[in-house]
Amino acid sequence: MSPTFEKAVEALETRIGYAFRDRSHAVRALTHRSAVPGDRVAHESYQRHEFLGDRVLALVIAEMLFRAHPKAEEGDLARRLNQLVRKETCAEVAVALDLGVAIRLGPGERQSGGRRKEAILADVAEAVIAAIYLDGGYEPARDFVERNWRPRMDGLSGPLRDAKTTLQEWAQGKGLPTPSYEAIDRSGPDHAPQFTVRVSIPNGPTGEGRGKSKREAEMAAATGVLVREGIWSADHG
Repeated sequence: MSPTFEKAVEALETRIGYAFRDRSHAVRALTHRSAVPGDRVAHESYQRHEFLGDRVLALVIAEMLFRAHPKAEEGDLARRLNQLVRKETCAEVAVALDLGVAIRLGPGERQSGGRRKEAILADVAEAVIAAIYLDGGYEPARDFVERNWRPRMDGLSGPLRDAKTTLQEWAQGKGLPTPSYEAIDRSGPDHAPQFTVRVSIPNGPTGEGRGKSKREAEMAAATGVLVREGIWSADHG
């Protein structure tokens, strides 16, 4: 580990509130595949850590929701879980902890703004969870998730059903076909793209939405239709 990267890991430990006994776990969690020769990607990049961290995160969030909402039905718990483990939420945590500055990237990813890409940030957040889990066990991993995801769990607002699900159920209730989504525009640099998506319901309403990802744009398009049709109020979302 280079002195510069070692300092980055030390600073990261302070930000995340966990000191690694074996820093090789942290190194792996912060190493993007672009920084590793092709035949060593599986062993030296964060891919395997991201896989494990995703599962640890889901378990901890499920446990948190189970305790916090003793009267909630399975469906409600599942929808809350989906909002908390999705890519956008993981990336928000990564930004809050400034994980981007510590990521090891290849030259191409560095030049294209990889430290700010939502997908990479989300993956690294999950990989860091796995690194803590592998280094210290479940308890410190759970503590890390609770510190960083609990405020987001407590702050969940709006409908538990997401906009796309609600619009599909509304269309079915009206005897209309399933809504379809089409990306009609993409603008902005690679590290900060903007997508425009059109949602269409044959013999029904259409709408457009914009977002930093296709999913976000789809949600915005569906939300616009739901608000315009009077199914949701304007402050939902």
